[in-house]
Amino acid sequence: MSVAFTKEESAETAAETQLPDRPVSPHPNLVTNAGLKALEAQLLQAQTAYEAAQKIEDVNERRRESALPLRDARYFASRVRTAQVMPAPASTEQIAFGSTVTFKRGDGRVQTYTIVGEDEADPNRGMISYVSPVARLLMGKSAGDVVEVTGQELEILTIA
Repeated sequence: MSVAFTKEESAETAAETQLPDRPVSPHPNLVTNAGLKALEAQLLQAQTAYEAAQKIEDVNERRRESALPLRDARYFASRVRTAQVMPAPASTEQIAFGSTVTFKRGDGRVQTYTIVGEDEADPNRGMISYVSPVARLLMGKSAGDVVEVTGQELEILTIA
């Protein structure tokens, strides 16, 4: 095997292990206190995984194992740096960032969601992003108001 071939192979391997950055939302990075703590924990986890990968002796394996944690560390460092911690809502009269809203859909289903930052959002756990279509329609509304989402009415029952 020639030296030139070996270097070319290493360059290809390196290129394969450089992952593109995770997309960053164009919206302000609003977070709750819990959301900031979660971002900091994810940053620490990515940094720890990257440091562990750097101890691997084989250079190609080290590149492969460090690619994902390095990308995640860059992403979470950026999100922690740009995070804007929002105070808890001052009132339960109107829906705001951090509010927990219970509403009834036109088909009778009752759902409860807390409006949080984009990185915190997890609809399966009852948390939706403040930039989601439903949250955008609910913001500023009060209990008893009705909004329409994709042809379906949502009646706001409670705000906490």
